[in-house]
Amino acid sequence: MSLKSWFETKRQAKVALDPQGVNQNLSDEDFERLWVQCYNCSERLPKKQVEENLMVCLACGYHFRINAHLRIEQLTDSFTEMDAHLTPQDPLGFHDTESYSQKTAKAREKSGLSEAIVTGIAKANDVEFALGVMDFAYLGGSMGSVVGEKITRLIEKALEKHLAVVLVSSSGGARMQEGTFSLMQMVKTGAALAKLHEAGLLYISLLTEPTFGGVTASYGMLGDILIAEEGARIGFAGRRVIEQTIRQKLPPDFQTAEYLMKYGQLDMVVHRHKLKNTIADLISLHQKSVALAGPFSLRQAASSV
Repeated sequence: MSLKSWFETKRQAKVALDPQGVNQNLSDEDFERLWVQCYNCSERLPKKQVEENLMVCLACGYHFRINAHLRIEQLTDSFTEMDAHLTPQDPLGFHDTESYSQKTAKAREKSGLSEAIVTGIAKANDVEFALGVMDFAYLGGSMGSVVGEKITRLIEKALEKHLAVVLVSSSGGARMQEGTFSLMQMVKTGAALAKLHEAGLLYISLLTEPTFGGVTASYGMLGDILIAEEGARIGFAGRRVIEQTIRQKLPPDFQTAEYLMKYGQLDMVVHRHKLKNTIADLISLHQKSVALAGPFSLRQAASSV
């Protein structure tokens, strides 16, 4: 097939996928600006309609990956950011195809963020809580020293203000360019969460597409209540690594939120449309239970929502 024929086939496929008929004068750039293709069912959908549906496919319900600011907008009524000035350093002078400093500069330009997490104090349905949201667009949402520091500071602020903490994870794991400094954030955040637990404050961990590596092995799975978005992939090692290690084929739904829920590793799997109200209701229920009857089973709270 010639290159010209290939482009013509691609153009005709676009027309076939548009039930309303695509303007054949649209350039590829305009087409991508106005339409989005679902990664799950391959359906072409009007981008505006998908955005109005909270970036969930109207055909199959697939939850598109979204950035931190959009996630905050969906989960909260108001948000005051903390520690936006913190930026990563280069303690190891790391350099592969390019320097670590060059990588972080490109990540800032791509994501519009100073790091892979945005933290602050949020309010939803008149319920105030401390919120941290990771963004996969910044170096794969990897956990570096600043990510660990921002989470720890957020937890300390929650202790000071007696607030619940909600962390939204989307990460490939620890950031290799910071070596041991990155791995130590697993201990640092875990110790901070232990203090939160001792204070009787609620920690909700929301796992989104994808959450892997050191994030899963630390604060991702340390929640009093573990929630995952529908269809999110969650694990430690990747699917191919596991298959090569055990020399067996894994089930098609392996490491999905639904698979983990089936085997008791999650408390709830929630559609994106219901996340805001679910989180606000859980925090409110916990606050009322502590005020009226003292601490009780947090998983009991999850099952009652």
